Amino acid sequence: MIIKKKLIIPKITNKIDKNLLKQLNITFSQKFMNHKSAKKLIRRNKAYDPVFKELFFLHNLITLNKRLTILEIGSGWSTLFLYHALKQNRKKYENQTRILRGMNKFEIFVLENDKKYLKITKKRLEKISEKSTKINWCFSDVVMSQFAGRYCTVYKSFPKVNPDFIYLDGPDIFKVKGKINNFDTNHSDFMPMVSDLLKIEFYLIPGTIIVVDGRAANVQFLQSFFKRKWLYYYVKDIDKHILFLDSKSLGLANNLSLNFYRKKND
Repeated sequence: MIIKKKLIIPKITNKIDKNLLKQLNITFSQKFMNHKSAKKLIRRNKAYDPVFKELFFLHNLITLNKRLTILEIGSGWSTLFLYHALKQNRKKYENQTRILRGMNKFEIFVLENDKKYLKITKKRLEKISEKSTKINWCFSDVVMSQFAGRYCTVYKSFPKVNPDFIYLDGPDIFKVKGKINNFDTNHSDFMPMVSDLLKIEFYLIPGTIIVVDGRAANVQFLQSFFKRKWLYYYVKDIDKHILFLDSKSLGLANNLSLNFYRKKND
């Protein structure tokens, strides 16, 4: 575990948490510990395999930093681990967080632009979901757009939530609709370029964490246009970009949340 400024970054480990996998109804296979076949910009016709090293990292990142509301852009195996981490946080911190502002505490919002993979993800969570930790399933088409004159993509329908943890791993660039000046992302040499987070930046509260799975070009795009103070960390071993909103507190309510995040885990 590495403690950065105001953020705990879990250690990357090859140790298998068999108890966690059992709770998630997953049969472990060693080949999926470091498996990376999924991360190619090609047209996919089947669900990606799990990469356990990355999934354990995400789970630990949420529990160690005590995050309460998750927005996941792009669904998959990660949804299962994000949801379980949120369940653990609810069981441990529900009473402590009653005084904190937030209408959607212990809820996850899953935004997906492919109905096929949204259905697969829903199926995986059937056995572990519970009413006290709510899942909000959000389908939306993604269309070509522009931000400050740059080509990018945007979801036509975006969840109405103010998360303190955002995981960006979508959309599929080959499922983006429309063209601008005959330009679209339906090309294996182009990279994902999500602009939605730029539009909600000033609604996010200091302490918000954004994790981007690969997508280095998209991270550079976001950093070029973000206006507030974001700390940046790169976890090379699993190709994860982490952004932490370190702007000045918005006031008393925000201070309470920041103090909760920083308080040493029991």
